[in-house]
Amino acid sequence: MTEWFEQWFGEEYLKLYPHRDEEDAAAAVSLITAWVPLDTRRVLDLACGPGRHAKLIRAAGGQVVGFDLSMPLLSRARHRMMPPLTVVRGDMRHLPFTCAAFDVVVNLFTSFGYFADDSQHRAVLLETAEVLTGGGRLVLDYFNSQMLLANLVQREEREIGRQRVVIERSLSQDARFVLKEMHLMDDGRRFLERVRLFTPGELEALVTEAGLEVEQCLGDYDGSPFAGDSPRVIVFAKKP
Repeated sequence: MTEWFEQWFGEEYLKLYPHRDEEDAAAAVSLITAWVPLDTRRVLDLACGPGRHAKLIRAAGGQVVGFDLSMPLLSRARHRMMPPLTVVRGDMRHLPFTCAAFDVVVNLFTSFGYFADDSQHRAVLLETAEVLTGGGRLVLDYFNSQMLLANLVQREEREIGRQRVVIERSLSQDARFVLKEMHLMDDGRRFLERVRLFTPGELEALVTEAGLEVEQCLGDYDGSPFAGDSPRVIVFAKKP
């Protein structure tokens, strides 16, 4: 059975989100560089998408590799900068890198929580820990599920490019996932996103179970500590 993320993050995604959150990308990388040295460090941008963060990580001196499942997004990331970004296609549950290949792994803008079973999320973090060198850092940037639920817009309609798009948001029957359906009204196509509603405690527990030590949890790209009304959950962790 094809997973939702195998269908969604392709050419249509790029058309519907042509300039997605460039300011947020800059703020996220600025926060990372304030806490984790990137200059000359080997950095894995895990689920790099079209390379918004990778470009900025390289500008900060990081020797960055982009990793993603989507060929269209990897193509965009590779040619976003010169010389072209080194990119690798694969499944984050099975990273094709040697042990201790990277000093830093970043997973940004809620590029986690896509799987139906939490054992698969654990597998991602175990793989991440494996490719980190001793003393290496993980930065995991996620939405604050409490704030997302409090501000959930159930239905909206937008004009995106030449497409009329109806967006419907809901919870799964078990209330563990937020569902987002994108209806392209002009041609009848439909795309579904399904993302796990992790609490900060659950995220920290997953990171700890993978053998990493949580150093801090921030609530926004401005570096503020996490609080209940924070927009983000940004976990910084270290491999012993």
